[in-house]
Amino acid sequence: MTQEPLIYARDLVKKFGDFTAVNGIDLEVAPGEAFGFLGPNGAGKSSTMRMIGCVSTPTSGELRILGMDPVRDGSRIRGRLGVCPQLDNLDPDLTVFENLTTYARYFGIPRSEGRRRAAELLEFVQLTEKADGKVEPLSGGMKRRLTIARAMVNEPDLVLLDEPTTGLDPQARHLLWERLFRLKQAGTTLVLTTHYMDEAEQLCDRLVVMDGGKIVAEGSPRHLIDTYSTKEVVELRFGSDTPASYVDKLEGIGDRLDPLPDRLLLYSADGEGAVSEVHRRGYTPSSVLVRRSTLEDVFLILTGRTLVD
Repeated sequence: MTQEPLIYARDLVKKFGDFTAVNGIDLEVAPGEAFGFLGPNGAGKSSTMRMIGCVSTPTSGELRILGMDPVRDGSRIRGRLGVCPQLDNLDPDLTVFENLTTYARYFGIPRSEGRRRAAELLEFVQLTEKADGKVEPLSGGMKRRLTIARAMVNEPDLVLLDEPTTGLDPQARHLLWERLFRLKQAGTTLVLTTHYMDEAEQLCDRLVVMDGGKIVAEGSPRHLIDTYSTKEVVELRFGSDTPASYVDKLEGIGDRLDPLPDRLLLYSADGEGAVSEVHRRGYTPSSVLVRRSTLEDVFLILTGRTLVD
């Protein structure tokens, strides 16, 4: 990296009693980058984000945020961060506009400047017409956009977004993606956690996949797909037959076979060629879908399909 990273971690560890939530990770986030954390529940994503946000002290290792020590300089760092928590915590007793201007006062921003920024941010997130209304009647997508606007009121150097589109309908998600993409274009550094693989592919320049408190893969979405998966994936269904019963029968077709409860995934550089070989061996699936490999395939290959509570 040609510039000093805004986030620098080496052998970072976070323990809660005997439980190790983050187990010796290394990472760097450059200015202007959109960086993502992926991983199943309990992987260590939230614990890492809380340390970056200076609300949780590292157990050991080195962590620098904006070139400062979060233990010694926590308040200074927090003044330069924008935070969008997983759950909206807007003030229902204030208007939409007042939620921004009141928050601006926490950073010592003069009232006139706070009002100017609030108006500008509401226009950016397309909520100007809701400025004088209360928060409660807003839709989930509007509340999310307002929370992101509030995170930008102090003109932060670094914005932390924890599951920014969880619970939103597709239209609201895509509008929020467009707003975040515009922030990235303007040079804002974004760090986000998400369970949506398409969101990570859309927004992230680079990301890490965490599992069991460790980083198991790192790179751009395209790099991760090229490294850990194949060009194409074939989804085969065999009616009432158990997909696992076809694994031995189709062995050697493609690079990998992954039986699911309802279908069999066949990973191959040539999906159509793989389908032809299935038919040549005398098997006729009830349905066939050939698609490009996605980040979700990489995620499941790296972290498995076991549900984690």
